[in-house]
Amino acid sequence: MSSEADGDASESTSGYVHVPGEGVQDDDTADSEPEADGFGRKGWALTAVLFTCILVIPGIIYVYPYAAGALGFSFFATYLALPLIPAVLLGLVAVWSMTAATRDQ
Repeated sequence: MSSEADGDASESTSGYVHVPGEGVQDDDTADSEPEADGFGRKGWALTAVLFTCILVIPGIIYVYPYAAGALGFSFFATYLALPLIPAVLLGLVAVWSMTAATRDQ
């Protein structure tokens, strides 16, 4: 017995074989997914905030640790105040994106 005969015999006795595209009665089901429209305003806002939180604020702390000293903060207060900026920004973007997402529904 050849291997081709074994393969044909096992396929015919295994039962159901799914063939993509067969048995689809409606073409409307494929069109039900929304079109991807790119990043959008929310995506770019999140990208800008993440860029600020991951690169800009830590960069300021690393390069110029006395940056908040110009506003009257001491060296130690600077290390408390500058990390609050990313925390507040991420919190505001999270609230904004959730309210925008629930408003769209």
